[in-house]
Amino acid sequence: MESPEQRVVYFEHIVLGGSVKVTAIDSLTAIEVSIVGPANAAKSDLERLALRKLKVRLRRGEAS
Repeated sequence: MESPEQRVVYFEHIVLGGSVKVTAIDSLTAIEVSIVGPANAAKSDLERLALRKLKVRLRRGEAS
């Protein structure tokens, strides 16, 4: 029996001066979204925001 594909979200962090760009990438669809926040913000907060944006983007894609 074949196991169902598991969705994994990858995060990429790029520091740009006093800001950090966080990209969230969905492993199943290769859809990616980015957010920019202050470099001194908590990594978990930035990832949570990027993940929320990715989930919205994925739901928008399903509705099409």
